[in-house]
Amino acid sequence: MNLSKSWFEKSFVLTVGAFCIVFVASARAQVQTTTTIAKGEATKEVTVERAEVLLVEGNDLVLKMEDGSIRHIINVPEKDKIEVDGRQLGIHELKQGMKLQRTITVTTTPQVVTTVQTVTGKVWHVSPPNSVILTLEDGSHQSFKIPRGQKFNIEGKMTDAFGLKKGMTVTATKIVESPDTVITLHRKVTGTLPPPPPVPPSDVPILIVMETPAPAPPANGETAAATPVAAKLPKTASELPLLCFLGLLCVCASFGVKFLRTVLGY
Repeated sequence: MNLSKSWFEKSFVLTVGAFCIVFVASARAQVQTTTTIAKGEATKEVTVERAEVLLVEGNDLVLKMEDGSIRHIINVPEKDKIEVDGRQLGIHELKQGMKLQRTITVTTTPQVVTTVQTVTGKVWHVSPPNSVILTLEDGSHQSFKIPRGQKFNIEGKMTDAFGLKKGMTVTATKIVESPDTVITLHRKVTGTLPPPPPVPPSDVPILIVMETPAPAPPANGETAAATPVAAKLPKTASELPLLCFLGLLCVCASFGVKFLRTVLGY
Protein backbone atom coordinates (compact mmCIF):
# COMPACT_ATOMS: atom_id res chain seq x y z
CA MET A 1 0.00 0.00 0.00
CA ASN A 2 1.19 3.52 -0.73
CA LEU A 3 2.16 5.95 2.00
CA SER A 4 0.26 9.19 2.33
CA LYS A 5 1.72 12.30 0.74
CA SER A 6 1.82 14.24 4.00
CA TRP A 7 3.88 11.50 5.68
CA PHE A 8 6.30 11.40 2.73
CA GLU A 9 6.98 15.14 2.98
CA LYS A 10 8.01 14.64 6.62
CA SER A 11 10.27 11.67 5.89
CA PHE A 12 13.51 13.66 6.46
CA VAL A 13 13.22 13.25 10.22
CA LEU A 14 16.18 11.32 11.72
CA THR A 15 14.17 8.14 12.29
CA VAL A 16 10.79 7.49 10.69
CA GLY A 17 8.98 4.14 10.90
CA ALA A 18 6.06 3.22 8.73
CA PHE A 19 4.02 0.07 8.47
CA CYS A 20 1.97 -0.54 5.35
CA ILE A 21 -0.51 -3.34 5.94
CA VAL A 22 -1.85 -5.49 3.11
CA PHE A 23 -3.54 -8.86 3.03
CA VAL A 24 -1.75 -11.60 1.12
CA ALA A 25 -2.85 -15.09 0.11
CA SER A 26 -0.03 -16.97 1.79
CA ALA A 27 1.73 -16.78 5.14
CA ARG A 28 5.28 -16.71 3.72
CA ALA A 29 7.51 -14.26 5.60
CA GLN A 30 10.97 -12.77 5.06
CA VAL A 31 12.87 -9.65 6.12
CA GLN A 32 14.66 -7.63 3.40
CA THR A 33 16.86 -4.56 3.94
CA THR A 34 17.94 -2.09 1.26
CA THR A 35 20.04 1.04 1.74
CA THR A 36 20.30 4.02 -0.61
CA ILE A 37 22.43 7.16 -0.32
CA ALA A 38 21.34 10.50 -1.77
CA LYS A 39 24.25 12.94 -1.97
CA GLY A 40 23.88 16.70 -1.97
CA GLU A 41 26.08 19.39 -3.49
CA ALA A 42 29.66 19.24 -2.20
CA THR A 43 31.56 22.29 -1.01
CA LYS A 44 35.34 22.74 -1.01
CA GLU A 45 37.61 24.82 1.21
CA VAL A 46 41.23 25.30 0.08
CA THR A 47 44.01 26.53 2.38
CA VAL A 48 47.55 27.29 1.12
CA GLU A 49 50.60 27.55 3.40
CA ARG A 50 54.04 28.67 2.17
CA ALA A 51 57.39 28.29 3.93
CA GLU A 52 61.17 28.25 3.43
CA VAL A 53 63.47 25.48 4.65
CA LEU A 54 65.88 26.82 7.29
CA LEU A 55 67.36 23.59 8.66
CA VAL A 56 67.16 19.85 8.13
CA GLU A 57 68.68 17.76 10.91
CA GLY A 58 67.90 14.06 10.87
CA ASN A 59 64.11 13.77 10.64
CA ASP A 60 63.55 17.22 12.16
CA LEU A 61 62.59 20.12 9.93
CA VAL A 62 62.72 23.85 10.74
CA LEU A 63 60.64 26.13 8.51
CA LYS A 64 60.17 29.87 8.22
CA MET A 65 56.50 30.50 7.46
CA GLU A 66 55.20 33.16 5.11
CA ASP A 67 54.17 35.35 8.06
CA GLY A 68 57.72 35.24 9.49
CA SER A 69 57.01 32.72 12.26
CA ILE A 70 59.31 29.72 12.82
CA ARG A 71 57.83 26.22 12.84
CA HIS A 72 59.74 23.18 14.11
CA ILE A 73 58.40 19.85 12.81
CA ILE A 74 59.75 16.90 14.81
CA ASN A 75 60.26 13.37 13.46
CA VAL A 76 58.96 13.72 9.91
CA PRO A 77 58.02 10.21 8.64
CA GLU A 78 60.22 8.67 5.95
CA LYS A 79 57.13 7.91 3.85
CA ASP A 80 56.18 11.60 3.54
CA LYS A 81 57.27 12.90 0.14
CA ILE A 82 57.45 16.37 -1.39
CA GLU A 83 57.11 16.94 -5.13
CA VAL A 84 60.00 19.10 -6.37
CA ASP A 85 60.44 19.63 -10.12
CA GLY A 86 58.60 16.40 -10.87
CA ARG A 87 60.59 14.31 -8.36
CA GLN A 88 59.40 12.86 -5.05
CA LEU A 89 61.88 13.90 -2.33
CA GLY A 90 62.07 12.62 1.24
CA ILE A 91 63.03 14.51 4.37
CA HIS A 92 66.77 13.77 3.93
CA GLU A 93 66.77 15.25 0.40
CA LEU A 94 65.52 18.68 1.39
CA LYS A 95 68.02 21.54 1.25
CA GLN A 96 68.29 24.87 2.98
CA GLY A 97 66.63 27.63 0.99
CA MET A 98 63.97 25.42 -0.64
CA LYS A 99 60.51 26.97 -0.97
CA LEU A 100 57.65 24.69 0.13
CA GLN A 101 53.92 25.01 -0.42
CA ARG A 102 51.23 22.88 1.25
CA THR A 103 47.71 22.88 -0.21
CA ILE A 104 44.94 21.50 2.02
CA THR A 105 41.57 20.77 0.37
CA VAL A 106 38.60 19.97 2.61
CA THR A 107 35.54 18.61 0.75
CA THR A 108 32.21 18.50 2.61
CA THR A 109 29.40 16.42 1.08
CA PRO A 110 25.94 16.28 2.71
CA GLN A 111 24.00 13.07 2.19
CA VAL A 112 20.89 11.23 3.36
CA VAL A 113 21.13 7.50 4.08
CA THR A 114 17.78 5.75 3.61
CA THR A 115 17.33 2.25 5.02
CA VAL A 116 14.19 0.32 4.03
CA GLN A 117 13.25 -2.85 5.89
CA THR A 118 10.36 -4.94 4.58
CA VAL A 119 8.86 -7.82 6.55
CA THR A 120 5.95 -10.14 5.82
CA GLY A 121 4.29 -12.11 8.61
CA LYS A 122 1.15 -12.95 10.54
CA VAL A 123 -0.10 -10.78 13.36
CA TRP A 124 0.52 -12.73 16.56
CA HIS A 125 -0.11 -9.95 19.04
CA VAL A 126 -0.85 -6.23 18.80
CA SER A 127 -0.52 -3.60 21.53
CA PRO A 128 -2.17 -0.54 20.01
CA PRO A 129 -1.02 2.07 19.42
CA ASN A 130 2.58 1.27 20.27
CA SER A 131 3.70 -2.07 18.79
CA VAL A 132 2.83 -5.22 16.92
CA ILE A 133 4.36 -8.72 17.10
CA LEU A 134 4.55 -10.72 13.88
CA THR A 135 5.15 -14.43 13.37
CA LEU A 136 7.84 -14.78 10.70
CA GLU A 137 8.37 -17.55 8.18
CA ASP A 138 10.77 -19.49 10.42
CA GLY A 139 8.26 -19.47 13.28
CA SER A 140 10.04 -16.81 15.32
CA HIS A 141 8.32 -13.73 16.68
CA GLN A 142 9.58 -10.19 16.18
CA SER A 143 8.25 -6.98 17.68
CA PHE A 144 7.91 -3.78 15.65
CA LYS A 145 7.33 -0.30 17.06
CA ILE A 146 4.46 1.64 15.49
CA PRO A 147 5.16 5.38 15.00
CA ARG A 148 2.77 7.75 16.74
CA GLY A 149 -0.18 8.77 14.57
CA GLN A 150 0.51 6.11 11.94
CA LYS A 151 -2.50 5.19 9.82
CA PHE A 152 -2.99 1.94 7.91
CA ASN A 153 -5.00 1.25 4.78
CA ILE A 154 -6.97 -1.95 5.21
CA GLU A 155 -9.33 -2.94 2.41
CA GLY A 156 -9.49 0.69 1.26
CA LYS A 157 -10.22 2.04 4.71
CA MET A 158 -7.76 4.07 6.75
CA THR A 159 -7.35 2.83 10.28
CA ASP A 160 -4.85 2.97 13.07
CA ALA A 161 -3.14 0.20 15.03
CA PHE A 162 -6.44 -0.62 16.72
CA GLY A 163 -7.67 -2.04 13.41
CA LEU A 164 -5.10 -4.83 13.42
CA LYS A 165 -6.34 -8.26 14.51
CA LYS A 166 -4.55 -11.47 15.44
CA GLY A 167 -4.14 -13.86 12.52
CA MET A 168 -3.99 -11.20 9.81
CA THR A 169 -1.20 -11.79 7.30
CA VAL A 170 0.45 -8.45 6.68
CA THR A 171 3.42 -6.86 4.97
CA ALA A 172 5.13 -4.10 6.93
CA THR A 173 7.72 -1.62 5.68
CA LYS A 174 9.99 0.37 7.97
CA ILE A 175 11.84 3.38 6.54
CA VAL A 176 14.71 5.05 8.39
CA GLU A 177 16.33 8.19 6.95
CA SER A 178 19.50 9.59 8.54
CA PRO A 179 21.13 12.80 7.34
CA ASP A 180 24.91 12.62 7.36
CA THR A 181 27.94 14.64 6.33
CA VAL A 182 31.04 13.17 4.68
CA ILE A 183 34.27 15.17 5.06
CA THR A 184 37.37 14.29 3.02
CA LEU A 185 40.79 15.87 3.54
CA HIS A 186 43.48 16.03 0.83
CA ARG A 187 47.00 17.34 1.41
CA LYS A 188 49.58 18.09 -1.28
CA VAL A 189 53.08 19.47 -0.62
CA THR A 190 55.21 20.86 -3.45
CA GLY A 191 58.56 22.64 -3.46
CA THR A 192 61.06 24.51 -5.60
CA LEU A 193 64.85 24.45 -5.49
CA PRO A 194 66.68 27.54 -4.22
CA PRO A 195 67.81 29.95 -6.98
CA PRO A 196 71.45 29.68 -8.18
CA PRO A 197 73.93 32.34 -6.99
CA PRO A 198 73.89 35.52 -9.13
CA VAL A 199 76.45 35.85 -11.96
CA PRO A 200 78.73 38.93 -11.55
CA PRO A 201 78.32 41.69 -14.18
CA SER A 202 80.67 41.65 -17.15
CA ASP A 203 82.16 45.12 -16.32
CA VAL A 204 83.39 44.04 -12.86
CA PRO A 205 87.08 42.93 -12.97
CA ILE A 206 87.72 39.42 -11.82
CA LEU A 207 90.80 38.80 -9.64
CA ILE A 208 93.10 36.25 -11.25
CA VAL A 209 95.75 34.63 -9.09
CA MET A 210 98.83 33.48 -11.01
CA GLU A 211 101.38 31.12 -9.56
CA THR A 212 105.11 31.57 -10.27
CA PRO A 213 106.56 28.30 -11.51
CA ALA A 214 109.40 26.82 -9.47
CA PRO A 215 112.88 26.95 -11.08
CA ALA A 216 113.83 23.92 -13.09
CA PRO A 217 116.27 21.53 -11.39
CA PRO A 218 119.92 21.65 -12.70
CA ALA A 219 120.86 19.32 -15.49
CA ASN A 220 123.01 16.25 -14.92
CA GLY A 221 126.66 17.17 -14.09
CA GLU A 222 125.84 20.73 -13.16
CA THR A 223 125.72 22.16 -9.63
CA ALA A 224 123.61 24.99 -8.52
CA ALA A 225 125.30 28.17 -7.27
CA ALA A 226 125.96 28.01 -3.51
CA THR A 227 125.13 31.65 -2.96
CA PRO A 228 122.51 33.67 -4.70
CA VAL A 229 123.61 36.45 -7.05
CA ALA A 230 123.28 39.83 -5.32
CA ALA A 231 121.15 42.31 -7.07
CA LYS A 232 123.15 45.23 -8.62
CA LEU A 233 122.37 48.55 -6.95
CA PRO A 234 121.80 51.59 -9.10
CA LYS A 235 124.59 54.22 -9.32
CA THR A 236 123.45 57.28 -7.36
CA ALA A 237 126.71 59.52 -6.95
CA SER A 238 130.10 60.31 -8.69
CA GLU A 239 133.73 60.30 -7.19
CA LEU A 240 134.45 64.02 -7.94
CA PRO A 241 133.53 65.37 -4.47
CA LEU A 242 135.89 62.86 -2.85
CA LEU A 243 138.84 64.00 -5.07
CA CYS A 244 138.17 67.67 -4.30
CA PHE A 245 138.18 66.90 -0.56
CA LEU A 246 141.55 65.09 -0.81
CA GLY A 247 143.10 68.02 -2.77
CA LEU A 248 141.92 70.49 -0.13
CA LEU A 249 143.58 68.40 2.61
CA CYS A 250 146.88 68.43 0.71
CA VAL A 251 146.85 72.27 0.35
CA CYS A 252 146.11 72.73 4.03
CA ALA A 253 148.96 70.36 4.95
CA SER A 254 151.47 72.33 2.88
CA PHE A 255 150.48 75.64 4.49
CA GLY A 256 150.77 74.03 7.92
CA VAL A 257 154.31 72.82 7.28
CA LYS A 258 155.38 76.26 6.00
CA PHE A 259 153.97 77.94 9.08
CA LEU A 260 155.82 75.63 11.43
CA ARG A 261 159.11 76.29 9.70
CA THR A 262 158.69 80.07 9.97
CA VAL A 263 157.80 79.99 13.65
CA LEU A 264 160.39 77.44 14.74
CA GLY A 265 163.18 78.79 12.52
CA TYR A 266 163.79 75.59 10.67
